[in-house]
Amino acid sequence: MTESAVLGGGCFWCIQAIFSRLKGVSRVTSGYAGGTAPSPTYEQVCAGRTGHAEVVKIDFDPAVISYHDLLQVFFKAHDPTTLNRQGADLGTQYRSVILYSSEAQKNAAGNYIAQLVKDKAFPQPIVTEVKQLEAFYPAEAYHQDYYQLHPEKGYCQAVIAPKLAKLFKS
Repeated sequence: MTESAVLGGGCFWCIQAIFSRLKGVSRVTSGYAGGTAPSPTYEQVCAGRTGHAEVVKIDFDPAVISYHDLLQVFFKAHDPTTLNRQGADLGTQYRSVILYSSEAQKNAAGNYIAQLVKDKAFPQPIVTEVKQLEAFYPAEAYHQDYYQLHPEKGYCQAVIAPKLAKLFKS
């Protein structure tokens, strides 16, 4: 049985490249969620006119990888203490956000964040937004599997490749 998680932690190219490498993850789709405009485009989201964040929808087998495990990777993969920003990417579309689709996901996210705070896992306060998923809109086709298809591109070399190397070092 497959479940889905929707997470946003900056540029969806980075997040998709990370989660697509995990055992138990069957599909990762870049997209938009958390805003008000129906069927947003990349240009609208980047202009900050929709309220949406760049997110990924992660389809996973909970018998192989748990939602909790996905949250662990999520909080290692981005900085949850910077409001509306990840590295050089600035704007509400790059905010840290967990969009839950069940009470179980909501509780798991809240409990995990509370544990991180208790453990003082980050030197600054966590600003990750936790809200109910209303709708997920897949991004345009050219955004899907971007790193896999374009590893030679500058952004992939400068930002994504080092992040992957850090997260998946042997």
